[in-house]
Amino acid sequence: MALTPEDVSRIAHLARLELKPEARSELLDQLNGFFGIVERMSAVDTSGIEPLYTPLSAVQAVQLRLREDAVTEAEDREANQRSAPAVQDGLFLVPKVIE
Repeated sequence: MALTPEDVSRIAHLARLELKPEARSELLDQLNGFFGIVERMSAVDTSGIEPLYTPLSAVQAVQLRLREDAVTEAEDREANQRSAPAVQDGLFLVPKVIE
């Protein structure tokens, strides 16, 4: 999947970035290079390979240090929302960013 210059312009607009034409061209090359790497990685057959929880476990036995899954802090919504610029009915209000 190769991106076009129009795709880069749209992504820059959505991210509120102002890109000069030469920067758009460079970014297009970088993004297409990234997607090329992802396509090559997706082509590798990984069936039957167990996922690693850490890269270190590929070369040595690693003991996981697990902790009990327990609530350690009390819920204090009012205190957490005190610094928010806009709150309504206990919810954070944010500006619309997706067109």
